Amino acid sequence: MKITIAHSPDADDAFMFYALANSKIDTDDIAVEHKLCDIQTLNEAAETGKYEVTAISYHAYPTVQDKYAMMTTGGSFGEKDYGPMIVKRPETAEINTVAVPGTKTTAFLLLKLWNPDIDYKVIPFDQIIDAVLEKEVDAGLIIHEGQLMLEQYDLEMVQNFGSWWHELYKLPLPLGGNAVRRDLAPALQKKLARWIHASIQFGLEHREKALEYALKFARDLPYKKADQFVGMYVNERTLHLGDAGKKGVQTLLNLGYEKGLILNRANLDWVNY
Repeated sequence: MKITIAHSPDADDAFMFYALANSKIDTDDIAVEHKLCDIQTLNEAAETGKYEVTAISYHAYPTVQDKYAMMTTGGSFGEKDYGPMIVKRPETAEINTVAVPGTKTTAFLLLKLWNPDIDYKVIPFDQIIDAVLEKEVDAGLIIHEGQLMLEQYDLEMVQNFGSWWHELYKLPLPLGGNAVRRDLAPALQKKLARWIHASIQFGLEHREKALEYALKFARDLPYKKADQFVGMYVNERTLHLGDAGKKGVQTLLNLGYEKGLILNRANLDWVNY
């Protein structure tokens, strides 16, 4: 039997899946294939149930909840001092158009909760900083390691959504998680969650080796910055989101639904390991 696990080609996901991708976890007689795609592509693929296990934005979950349940392990959360952010050039006085990494991303939902009327342009996440620097847009909504490189690019932060969210709700900011297809047997769903949990735990316990592997996906981020970035998004809450994490997810999706930004009310089912 073969199972495909789809996730993004980013340093934090690479760190999480280091053990699974390098045969450090016993997967019995099941072959595990890793499919790497950007998060917007994964959100769209989930609408057809393409992969047995896939990373998705929490914003995308209500659209695919008939096909997938969420795992309690493998989630990414912003905290009170970090999360997706809007950045601009220092000389930009007025923001009319913001580059966004996709309309199914949680970052986009946060942007529209913050300012429902703001105009936007969809640009691949790894091209957003260049679009800002080249004056294609007034500002950019960044979701990955660019958050740590503002000084290098001489960009200014307009809004840090991790801080904004925490100030309002005193909860961790849910960004994305691992979804498992509902047509798999419950025992298999649980087994897959257990493997992912074990892979994250292995990476945290063998940090140097896992980080060395993750650096291949860090898009030239220096070692110390890559270590910082991984630490932000792979930690104890990644092992298990806990009650606060669950409450954060439900709060975010309820807000999106109440504001008319999400069409379906989220009915969250959690698969534990």
